[in-house]
Amino acid sequence: MAQDYYDILGVSKSATSEEIKKAYRKLAIKYHPDKNPGNKEAEEKFKEVSQAYEVVGNPEKRRQYDQLGHEAYTNAGNGGAYDSRHAQDIFSQFFGGFGGGGGFNFEDLFGGGGSRRRNPNAPVPGDDLRYDMEIDFEDAVYGADKPVNIPRMSSCPDCNGSGCTPGSGKKTCSRCGGAGSQTISQGFFSVRQECPACHGEGQVIEKPCRKCGGKGRVRTQESFQIHIRPGVNTGSQLRVSGRGNAGLRGGRDGDLYVFIHVKPSKIFERSDDDLLCEVPVPITVLANGGVIEVPTISGCARMQVPAGTQSGAVLRLKGKGVPSLRGGSRGDLHVRVVVETPVKLTKEQQELLNKFNASLTSANQPRKSRFTEAAGNFLRSDDGAK
Repeated sequence: MAQDYYDILGVSKSATSEEIKKAYRKLAIKYHPDKNPGNKEAEEKFKEVSQAYEVVGNPEKRRQYDQLGHEAYTNAGNGGAYDSRHAQDIFSQFFGGFGGGGGFNFEDLFGGGGSRRRNPNAPVPGDDLRYDMEIDFEDAVYGADKPVNIPRMSSCPDCNGSGCTPGSGKKTCSRCGGAGSQTISQGFFSVRQECPACHGEGQVIEKPCRKCGGKGRVRTQESFQIHIRPGVNTGSQLRVSGRGNAGLRGGRDGDLYVFIHVKPSKIFERSDDDLLCEVPVPITVLANGGVIEVPTISGCARMQVPAGTQSGAVLRLKGKGVPSLRGGSRGDLHVRVVVETPVKLTKEQQELLNKFNASLTSANQPRKSRFTEAAGNFLRSDDGAK
């Protein structure tokens, strides 16, 4: 399988939604199993283009895909196994369900069939659901198993989603004759509208299920756990297959999309997979050089500070950042060392500092010397201008 959904559809990463739809339409018709009976290669290609369109044809999924990249997106569970039934669902939604659940009539699509209509009893996939989860910084960098509790529409356990009382069934709607719609003629015009008796299904339930009222689904509250991989960040999106709303008439269940929000850390700032930590350091260490202890996400680390390091300088510890979702590497830890000005000094300490300061020369303070010279030149030129 190609390793990029844009390549599969034959469009650029900057393609508009309309360009993506146009590309999918062309390829889906070309490789549809009904047009290529017995051709396994065409069937696999049909599943590929359907999977690609489901992601890059959806604005939210496309943003997540562009952010993580193909490999990270599929490794995070967003790719998953993709069967012919799922591909047919995408195709049916795109083209309005022509030809029913499995078969597709190409004459219907281009207006040549005339007599065939959308099958009102075709399977309908369940809706996808969204769940926003806030996690601690530690969970984002180490990974964790987190509980999810969501309301969703589940298949009715009493009627197994049929909407019928056990032992009963459905019968053809007598008003529309099973078509699911009626044609109303007014003079030269004819208008086709949904049948009010069966609500477009073409069938009516003889004895509706008491638990779901004939709808085939009931609202439930479900609890389960999902695994948060190390390296997620605010904006990361995880897909849990089949945890969305139940489908109708045998349609596949929708998916659950978990959007991650990471609480800020009290120690680290994060930029992609890199971390920044600000460490207060005594002026003696910056002046003379020395070793300081630095917190990292994998424990305490020792860092050498070169003599003469200025306050605000940033030093790097390679590979001490956040694990990459793409795998195989970790970011870096950037350590900003800042001098901590002593407070609450005793009289003796103040005298020692004054004595130390008096002993300093321009060679000891090159930045101060350069600043003093530049400031003096500026002030002299200003006096001359006046």
